[in-house]
Amino acid sequence: MQLSRDDLLQAYRRMRLIREFEDAVHDEFSAGNIPGFVHLYAGEEASAVGFCMHLDERDAIASTHRGHGHCIAKGCDERAMMFEIFGKKDGLCGGKGGSMHIADLSKGMMGANGIVGGGPPLICGAALSAKTLKTGGVAIAFVGDGGSNQGTTFESYNLAKVWNLPAIFVIEDNGYAETTSSSWSVAGSQVDRGKGFGMPAVQVDGSDFFAVWEVAREAIERARGGGGPSLVHVKCMRYYGHFEGDAATYKAPDEVARYKATKDPLMLFRQRVTEAGLLDGQALDAIDREAKARIEQCVAEAKAAPLPTEKDLLTDVYTSPY
Repeated sequence: MQLSRDDLLQAYRRMRLIREFEDAVHDEFSAGNIPGFVHLYAGEEASAVGFCMHLDERDAIASTHRGHGHCIAKGCDERAMMFEIFGKKDGLCGGKGGSMHIADLSKGMMGANGIVGGGPPLICGAALSAKTLKTGGVAIAFVGDGGSNQGTTFESYNLAKVWNLPAIFVIEDNGYAETTSSSWSVAGSQVDRGKGFGMPAVQVDGSDFFAVWEVAREAIERARGGGGPSLVHVKCMRYYGHFEGDAATYKAPDEVARYKATKDPLMLFRQRVTEAGLLDGQALDAIDREAKARIEQCVAEAKAAPLPTEKDLLTDVYTSPY
């Protein structure tokens, strides 16, 4: 299977939109305009887009507290996302969830999640539903290296294998969980962990969109075909701290700068497609301008939008005495 020109443009557009979205949220949070906590995905774009480009309306994903990139990659509306992060009434979840709880079930986005390791059990349920109803759908959990050590994650590996579910566990290893190096905190290798449960497992360079896209294709085709679950260990780098306000003093002073200069996923994508003559720089520059303008518009509208009202307080709950 080959990527068409339209596929390549779509991939770059989504990666650039994620980058512009995250940079804008960083600036707005730093200025004191966004309530609550935010955890940014900048630097990891090739992982979310490389996987989600293979998905359709049958498929579901579950995210982490670092969920903006997964949302955009799965097709969630970036304007409604920005409204949500600003806590506005017309946000994707009515302004009630904020950054860590964005969800859109109509897009198969089961939600960002403030619970570390909360996603894997959810996608086991989605995968079981797809298998039972014979929809051909798959379910993917994006999990950080910190979340990979949670008992819920291991239990989900076991359940997915025992029930032969169309499930994929994507370990996005940005090196530090919150502030502790995964080289110290993760025993053994992620690939060996997957194989220990009898799953196919592979490691991939998260800066290389094309490498991620290919391993994602294999895992998703296997799941759709009844071959059961897989694990993919994506090695990547987050450009900002664990959360906004984290000084990231646990990293070497030039660590992120060196990665950006040599392994930035958008930069590498541009180099590869232009050198191969698949796309020209002008088309990519146009996408850069469009993405920046789009996110600037989303921010401006979110700032001006109304907050939820007192009447909204008891909506979206299971029961109400009123």
